[in-house]
Amino acid sequence: MEFTANIQSLIPLPKKIIKFAYKKFQKAKSIFAVSHTMLAARLANTFMPKREKEIKPISQETLLKLIEQQNQLLEADWQDGQQGIYPVRILFDNPWRDFWGYYPQLWLDLPKVWQKQRNKEYQSFAPHINKEGYPPYYLQNFHYQTDGYLSDMSANLYDLQVEILFHGAADPMRRRILAPLKARLAQREPQHEIKVLDVACGTGRTLKFIRAAFPQASLYGIDLSMAYLRKANQLLSELPRELPQLAQANGEDLPYLDNYFHAVTNVFLFHELPSSARQRVIEECFRVTKPGGIFIICDSMQEGDFPQLQTMMDNFPLRFHEPYYKEYTTDNLVERLEQAGFENIKTQNHFVSKYWLAYKPKIN
Repeated sequence: MEFTANIQSLIPLPKKIIKFAYKKFQKAKSIFAVSHTMLAARLANTFMPKREKEIKPISQETLLKLIEQQNQLLEADWQDGQQGIYPVRILFDNPWRDFWGYYPQLWLDLPKVWQKQRNKEYQSFAPHINKEGYPPYYLQNFHYQTDGYLSDMSANLYDLQVEILFHGAADPMRRRILAPLKARLAQREPQHEIKVLDVACGTGRTLKFIRAAFPQASLYGIDLSMAYLRKANQLLSELPRELPQLAQANGEDLPYLDNYFHAVTNVFLFHELPSSARQRVIEECFRVTKPGGIFIICDSMQEGDFPQLQTMMDNFPLRFHEPYYKEYTTDNLVERLEQAGFENIKTQNHFVSKYWLAYKPKIN
């Protein structure tokens, strides 16, 4: 069961104690993730010594910058909880049942991952996987995952894999979209009339956090993977009185009316799209956003954001199969957003990530 089931007992305690518990909670996740990564890297070096030699060593300066950024991210996460952007209890949210239940499977899957890396297999799927109807760029073993994003096992492992990748900070990174979302929507409409769409909703964790910040809003999610939609439905259906409004769809062709949503969000998608698809997704998000509404993108940092972390960006496509990542790091999304019609575009950077806040012009 999830830790949040018991966190309500912490709320009456002094803020210092709750903050101490939160920092310890995040520290434990970080230590676990780093330990796993180091052990997996050593084993990978045994199986693939040639590939591991291509990985650039991380300097002490880079490690210190990484720790500094992560601490700043956690402080921002804590402060947003204190300011009522979202309930403090979600700071402790973690799918422990899945975390420990699927962790052994993560290790069992690693030999398959290393085999794909060694043999440069980028589009390997089990015979029973239905590949019909998906755009070619999607039929990839992103991160060398078994069956890409098209199997239930991939969906079951995803959140655990991402938490390890981001040293236990994936959820605080997702929650960076909530403050600008609330600033735009909190006073604009009756809360029960607000409609928010999460494009490429994956396992539903971003939608779960949006629900915590907007208890009365109507939430929608689309994804190409039926396996991930099943996982999202499972997660969101556990919330009291929640009826997930999820649909299988491509972000390049959203199945919604023009000017329908007060806000559209997108987390960790754009670096896995070719440039032409990025533009079409942005244009579709513009189309379905109401005038005066907001579109928020969360994704990887780009070149020039953190020069001290450039080595990490260089290593990322070497460690993981990310065919569109390098081009993404130099893509000017501000220009793409403006081309689609968005205005007043702002960017933010947090721990190894970047955020774009784009607004659809109001109708005079």
